Amino acid sequence: MSGQNPSESRFQVNVVSEASAPGSSPQPPAPSAPPPMKTLSVPVYAPGPVPPAPVQASSGPPPCPPLPDPSRPTDRFRVVGFADSELGAPPDVFQEPDNVKSDSVSLHSTGTGHTHTSGVSHVSGVSHVSAVSHFSDYYMRTFGHNTIDAVPNIDFYRQTAAPFGEKLTRPSLSELHDELDKEPFEEGLANGDEPSAAEEAAALAAKEAKGGMVKFGWIKGVLIRCMLNIWGVMLFIRMSWIVGQAGIGLTIAIILMATLVTTITGLSTSAIATNGFVRGGGAYYLISRSLGPEFGGSIGLIFAFANAVAVAMYVVGFAETVVEMLNDVDALMTDELNDIRIVGTLTVILLLGISVAGMEWEAKAQIVLLVILLAAIANYFIGTFMPSKEKEPRGFFGYNTAIFLENLGPDFRDDETFFSAFAIFFPAATGILAGANISGDLTDPQYAIPKGTLLAILITGITYVAVTISTGSCIVRDATGDQNDTVSDTVNCTDAACSLGFDFSICREGGCQYGLMNDFQVMSLVSAFGPLISAGIFSATLSSALASLVSAPKVFQALCKDNIFPGLHFFAKGFGKNNEPLRGYVLTFCIGLAFILIAELNIIAPIISNFFLASYALINFSVFHASLANSPGWRPSFKYYNMWVSLAGAVLCCIVMFVINWWAALVTLLIVLALYVYVGYKKPDVNWGSSTQALIYNQALTHSLDLTIVPDHVKNFRPQCLVLAGFPNARPAMLHLVNSFTKNVGLMLCGHVRILSRRPNLKDLALEHGRCQRWLQKKRIRAFYSPVLADNLRHGAQLLLQAAGLGRLKPNTLVMGFKKNWSDQEMRETELYINTIHDAFDLQFGVVLLRLQDGLDISHIQGQDELTVEKPKGTSVNTDPSPNPNGTQSIPLIIKDSKPPLSLTDQRLLESSQIFKKKRGKGTIDVWWLFDDGGLTLLIPYLLTNRGKWGDCRIRVFMGGKINRIDHDRRAMAMLLSRFRIDFSDITVLGDINTKPKKHNKLSFKELIEPYRLREDNMQQEEAERLKALEPWRITDNELELYKAKTNRQIRLNELLQEHSNAAKLIVISMPLARKGTVSSALYMCWLETLSKDLPPLLLVRGNHQSVLTFYS
Repeated sequence: MSGQNPSESRFQVNVVSEASAPGSSPQPPAPSAPPPMKTLSVPVYAPGPVPPAPVQASSGPPPCPPLPDPSRPTDRFRVVGFADSELGAPPDVFQEPDNVKSDSVSLHSTGTGHTHTSGVSHVSGVSHVSAVSHFSDYYMRTFGHNTIDAVPNIDFYRQTAAPFGEKLTRPSLSELHDELDKEPFEEGLANGDEPSAAEEAAALAAKEAKGGMVKFGWIKGVLIRCMLNIWGVMLFIRMSWIVGQAGIGLTIAIILMATLVTTITGLSTSAIATNGFVRGGGAYYLISRSLGPEFGGSIGLIFAFANAVAVAMYVVGFAETVVEMLNDVDALMTDELNDIRIVGTLTVILLLGISVAGMEWEAKAQIVLLVILLAAIANYFIGTFMPSKEKEPRGFFGYNTAIFLENLGPDFRDDETFFSAFAIFFPAATGILAGANISGDLTDPQYAIPKGTLLAILITGITYVAVTISTGSCIVRDATGDQNDTVSDTVNCTDAACSLGFDFSICREGGCQYGLMNDFQVMSLVSAFGPLISAGIFSATLSSALASLVSAPKVFQALCKDNIFPGLHFFAKGFGKNNEPLRGYVLTFCIGLAFILIAELNIIAPIISNFFLASYALINFSVFHASLANSPGWRPSFKYYNMWVSLAGAVLCCIVMFVINWWAALVTLLIVLALYVYVGYKKPDVNWGSSTQALIYNQALTHSLDLTIVPDHVKNFRPQCLVLAGFPNARPAMLHLVNSFTKNVGLMLCGHVRILSRRPNLKDLALEHGRCQRWLQKKRIRAFYSPVLADNLRHGAQLLLQAAGLGRLKPNTLVMGFKKNWSDQEMRETELYINTIHDAFDLQFGVVLLRLQDGLDISHIQGQDELTVEKPKGTSVNTDPSPNPNGTQSIPLIIKDSKPPLSLTDQRLLESSQIFKKKRGKGTIDVWWLFDDGGLTLLIPYLLTNRGKWGDCRIRVFMGGKINRIDHDRRAMAMLLSRFRIDFSDITVLGDINTKPKKHNKLSFKELIEPYRLREDNMQQEEAERLKALEPWRITDNELELYKAKTNRQIRLNELLQEHSNAAKLIVISMPLARKGTVSSALYMCWLETLSKDLPPLLLVRGNHQSVLTFYS
């Protein structure tokens, strides 16, 4: 490198041996010693004068200049450390003054402690060198860390900042590929983008997290929460009744059915949770990132609301138990209803205090409640092995085969059925998302959610089955509680109790208070210590209430952060090191307290269960949908799922919803549908890569391929327009008009020919593509922006005409604006314009030219030749066409700078540019169908009248004919239009088209063509031929004479247009054709100019002479 000319390389790496470094004497290394330590010198820009590097007389590399002095203000350093785990000790740090501005030098952390530089620059040929020392084997052992390019790193794939630092980014392709600029740029983020709101929030959260963020593993975070939620009060006060009604066999079937639904949902949840990093938001986050904001927003809102009301349900259940105990000892404060309100209010205040204290305190409370609950369950099972004589009259005899066989089958009473028993039990199986709901507080959600959720389902399912078998084996269905109801010899007794010495046959007539069918406190009777079961009931209700009180704000906060419902963004703010949703806690407390004060939840309870089931159904459907879309981004690390099993789970959830309560299921579906429609209408500006987007792509690709084998048919013809409009906002009138007859009917490509510069910037072309496409979307113009770089208009149009489109979705009609002021420009430009029309016809395209008398191009009024975007209020400008890391997309807006007042001409031009955006009102569309081009001239006006903007306009048809056959021609045209099923208001047959035009109009045409005439009379034939070859657009005398009749026809047609259509809203007229090689470009342009001048908006249309209309069915 030392012998290399600095001008030959923009990036210099000077390898200097340790012996030749400044301040050291030359000492060759010993033969056995490792290679000497080397130095990497990177030249960068430095502000102000830089002392020249000392000139080296020897051929060795120049020494590194001294490092800047930290005591000087201009030499302040930003120090970025290098670290290498293999080397054990880091090399010297890379030091750069804080105030250095470099045109292409930016630092990127590789995420492993290493830093690389992207690009290098020079000042006056002198490099300001910073040293990086390495061990001898550094380059051999740490590939990629001594280059500008970066090695693969997980931090590059994060969407927000790293947990304890700034967002890490890889070098952009431009930084690695582009030439080095000489102009300095302001330092910013590594990729040149402004930080998004989500990134700033993540960075702030990362700084707060340095104080110690509380995170939970799979046991405390998921397993315990799910078990506490599933082991509800139903376990203690309803399982025995269900066993009495349905019997042991059908009760186990009920449990297995419910467990099947929750297990499938658990598998689906695990698949979604392991398909990428999971943030906070639970079911809402899983569904919204899988199915999109419409489903996610609707489910997230009702799921959060259901959890908030569930707080009231569990608290009221706790309060009712307390009030019953107070009533037993005659200690009521007022009456039962008000006591429930008082106890419930005090309880929810206590739970709120635990929740607000932080997740750590809440987790500790959950552990205490779990210990009590486990003790209560163990107390029950121990009690089943401890029967006593005192408990036998109430139906508890201990394990007995006769009792098991008697309780094995069902004995439904009081109009109960299998499905009613299932509806009562199923809410006990819910709660499987308790762990997923706090996904943001888990150490590793991808590991914790699958393991904790599925294990909780297994443990609780086994527990419910064990309780079912034990109660059905120990307790009879009916018991009187009377010690004297023993078996008598005179009574024929066949029940299981009879074999044990008791006769409870009187219970068949009703009135008994004990046994599985009559006593809800059977588990207290069976248990070894009864009060511990009451403690278990308290634990079950309070733990479920606490889990719901935590889940609702977490889910609601995630929903509000995404700003799907803008009015709720107030609740997105988090507080403290754990980003606690304190505002959400208060809202959940208020909702729960409101329902606690009502104290009647029998109506709302089924709706809440259906809300949970709707969430489960959508989670299952999300997995099916993502698998069906076959997106490469669907790669869950959890493999134990199946798309068809998930679909079956979704169907099962819907069935269960209607089994539990059909009207509540309908209400739930209506609410979800209403919220879905609302979010879909609002179209939130988010991009989460949902499976809905993937499926749309799949369907589009499949249908596009299917279309390629479908032969063309006239009935399926659609105008598919290639509109050469330049930048979309330069000629809005053209786009609005074409959009009016192609929207939801045909294809529209907004072609833009960028004239090739000497050194084209392809990167800018890609950036403009994204901005222009978003501009079209913002203006609700359904079109694709398609730019090309070319030497001239004709070359670019040729590229677009040949290559634009996909399969059958290719343009068949070229739309251009009429070339205004063409006579003031170089005739070579007009030659290219006319030849573009010829090329379109050669490629069997139809051609449409739009002329507005004031013109089409308004780019000079906006003061721009390209789209400019301004920063919308509250957001940052993103010049990247790809989505932002937080999923949002910026919308381009035209900057409205303060400019001098517009001239009258520009004011008219600006007004006319919006002419097709407004409703046109009553009027006529005059169709001058002079030549049969296949029907395109007639089809376009028909499509326009089907739009609301043109709905009040009527079609008038003008055609040429003979004077002596006007009535006949009119009837023939009327019959043809009726067969085409095209409504019209009038038909006019013009018999005087071939009449000579007025003299002054002929003189005007003569003046128009005069500058383009080839005066053959004034020059030799050879000179005339040479001039014609050099300027083929010139009009020869022979050509003018040959097409004299056609010239007069264009002049006469303009006179007729002035006479008949001067008040029309739009004129559509057959475009005259010019034969290639015979009619010069100048003459053809003069025809078009003469035909269309001084008229309302006018379309010159010429189809490709293939039928686009038919009257056959």
